[in-house]
Amino acid sequence: MKIICIGRNYAEHITELGNERPDSPVIFMKPDTALLRNNDPFYYPDFSKDIHYECELLVKIKKEGKSIEAKFAAKYYDEIGLGIDFTARDIQSQAKEKGLPWERAKAFNESAPVSNFIPKDGFDLTDTSFQLELNGETVQEGNTSLMLWPIDELVAYVSNYFTLKTGDIIFTGTPKGVGPIKIGDRLRGMLSGQEMFNFEIK
Repeated sequence: MKIICIGRNYAEHITELGNERPDSPVIFMKPDTALLRNNDPFYYPDFSKDIHYECELLVKIKKEGKSIEAKFAAKYYDEIGLGIDFTARDIQSQAKEKGLPWERAKAFNESAPVSNFIPKDGFDLTDTSFQLELNGETVQEGNTSLMLWPIDELVAYVSNYFTLKTGDIIFTGTPKGVGPIKIGDRLRGMLSGQEMFNFEIK
């Protein structure tokens, strides 16, 4: 399975990091070794001193597809979840300065905590809210209505480059409010008021 991540899909997040607004979705990937499940703790790696959280709505692909039209994209997923794209911001900044790839900053072990997935039925995925709490304080609030590219457009766009297969996960982008974590912190993710994950940084 693949973990496909979308960068710069919320305008205010682009602004907070001082990035250029893209003309098309920014895609990067994580290996399956990046997955962290079941509210297992995240162990702070020794190669970075500036790990940031980025909370995102997730889509789980249910059948193979490529070159999908956006109007048919909803047929290729029926479950959604919530996750964190952990980013070693210090390593990413160094890579950006040199025009190098981001993998060390984005795709390291356990850099993709994911919740259990739930049926998308009952959600209006053009207007679905989610929140991230850090030690009980809300630090990120997102809504799919604020995406530059809606979910179905993302699924279609990605499928033009990578064949989507059953079990693939798409991270759909993070809203503003990203920030650093430290050992002892606790992260809690909420999707339309429902707790999706709750784990500790060790």
